[in-house]
Amino acid sequence: MNTNLDTQLQELIDDAPQDGVTPALIEAIAPVLKQLAFQLRHPEYYIAQTLEQNWAVTLLNHETQSDLQKQIIYAFPNLKDVSSGPYPMKDPQMIALPIPVIHILFQIVAMETVDSVVFFEVPGNTMVGTEVKRADLQTLIQAQLMQHPLGPNSVPPDIA
Repeated sequence: MNTNLDTQLQELIDDAPQDGVTPALIEAIAPVLKQLAFQLRHPEYYIAQTLEQNWAVTLLNHETQSDLQKQIIYAFPNLKDVSSGPYPMKDPQMIALPIPVIHILFQIVAMETVDSVVFFEVPGNTMVGTEVKRADLQTLIQAQLMQHPLGPNSVPPDIA
């Protein structure tokens, strides 16, 4: 899976805006993305989304504290499992597409309304998943950038 992750990272760098900042930023945080992706079981996951490619987000309420909520994206190991999730996949406006795991991790960093992604690891089991919290990912990225700074003015202040 390691070479697959390297390929995914290279695709992310190649597809990034060539603004002189984003490709270098992705290279700088690549070890964090790769480390997290390596802990997950699959090179890609299916994410339910609209036809406009907006990812489906689920609002969860805390069991005992109704004022606590969090926004979750579910990532499924296969297409079949998506239909057992909370999304109305019979809706013609909904689709599920495979997304490389590195791309999912990179995307959630920028999704300020999302609290975490739950990766379902075992096909057929949508009861147990691995949660990756956006705040934890941001903390890891900030620590990585402090260890390996890109240089002055190279990281936009709103990146994490």
